Amino acid sequence: MIKKAVIPAAGFGTRFLPASKSIPKEMIPVVDKPTIQYVVEEAVEAGIEEILIVVSSGKDAIKDHFRTHAELEALLDKKGKTDALECIQSLSGLARIQYANQFEMKGLGDAVLCAKEFAGQDPVAILLGDTIIRSKAEQSALQSMVRIHDTHGGSVIALRKMARSRISQYGVVSGKELGEGIIEIDHLVEKPLAEKAPSLLAVSARYIVTPRIFEFLENTKPGFGGEIQITDALNALAAEERMFGFQFEGSRLDIGNKLEFIKSNLIMGLERADIRDDLMTFLKELV
Repeated sequence: MIKKAVIPAAGFGTRFLPASKSIPKEMIPVVDKPTIQYVVEEAVEAGIEEILIVVSSGKDAIKDHFRTHAELEALLDKKGKTDALECIQSLSGLARIQYANQFEMKGLGDAVLCAKEFAGQDPVAILLGDTIIRSKAEQSALQSMVRIHDTHGGSVIALRKMARSRISQYGVVSGKELGEGIIEIDHLVEKPLAEKAPSLLAVSARYIVTPRIFEFLENTKPGFGGEIQITDALNALAAEERMFGFQFEGSRLDIGNKLEFIKSNLIMGLERADIRDDLMTFLKELV
């Protein structure tokens, strides 16, 4: 079983400026919950018990969100706002959460490397802190990935089929189909030209990796922009041990993208019984 997860959340969120200058992009809400809360809840639902959130300076709001807030709790209790009180009290008990600092913005690979001591000799899940994954299946994508790891061992990467016109925005895998949405990966390419993409299966913000990933990250030289690409380390890992992809049916909501943020609030809002009807009426009037 996978009991540890890493959530990289140190980036500046430049695609969401000026809002992200003072608000961590991971704290930007979708309806009434910060994005990173959805991510933490997803991890806990998949059986994760310990979480390391990788942060940078100016991200104290993330830490504050998952701490107890005695003054606010006392106020809500005094006013008899039981539902709100239970809601915020549950945050500090979701999982054992700790933090590590990424002092230089040197890419996702460097952020994951900050978790080496936390991981120890255990496999870990990696969940990007600004991305919500929604599955059409009964199990979440991460729950299915944990099951695949428990059955086959090795590392597991979430995959989603993309249109060729968009494939160059993502890491892409090649490999052999094993059935039930499982692919045995033999190679990954970071943001290939559309005509050279080895498949239309894009890496989608969720990973399970064995502890050997840290060895390869330490030996990965910085690439474009001085960043350590996790794709390079994953390729080295795939050459040494088995790596699987899981093609999930569902959607990826990238909150760091302005248009996707707006879409995400509409999608999630329409799933909320308390606001769905009024929101639907508004949308019909709007268009």
